[in-house]
Amino acid sequence: MSFIRSIDPDQEADEVLVHRFKRDGDLNTLALLYQRYMDLVYGVCLKYLKDPEAARDVVMQIFEVLSVKLRVHEVSYFRAWLHTLARNHCLMQLRSAKNLPTTPLDPALVQSGDSLHLNGVEEKELQLGMMEACLETLAERQREAVRMFYLEEKCYKEISERTGQPWNQVRSLIQNGRRNLRNCMEKKEKESNPENKRN
Repeated sequence: MSFIRSIDPDQEADEVLVHRFKRDGDLNTLALLYQRYMDLVYGVCLKYLKDPEAARDVVMQIFEVLSVKLRVHEVSYFRAWLHTLARNHCLMQLRSAKNLPTTPLDPALVQSGDSLHLNGVEEKELQLGMMEACLETLAERQREAVRMFYLEEKCYKEISERTGQPWNQVRSLIQNGRRNLRNCMEKKEKESNPENKRN
């Protein structure tokens, strides 16, 4: 079962489909949106569950969860929100021993077609994971401003109105937060690269 989907360059933006689904509740709209990221969700699930069959099952479960949660949550940046939803769902599965029996991982599965085509997906998932971890290292006001600016795509004025911070202060928080985020991610990339550790 392949989760890789080709993406039409003329496709509607994620936020358009999110809005339409929230308005109409049409599962076909949600399926169209979800198909764009099934490979990413599968990669997240495979990383945590270490079992291709279990990962496929959870990808389907997440679609059902998504059909409920997306209607009640305000989502400005669907991809990042879905990534977090998938990761949390997998972690809940792992915490519940009755849902996932523990079996040793067959080494042959590591080199299966399922994992070979996920190199790019896993790299993106790793980048998102590092970004989330680095966001948590920022000071609270910086983190809040960076999240709103980059993930929620709010402008300085909207962030200023929501937080009560002056416009210049918002700009400073975002600039400093972006610099600190970049430094943190560069540090984590070096730490995760064995060649860099030897240099």
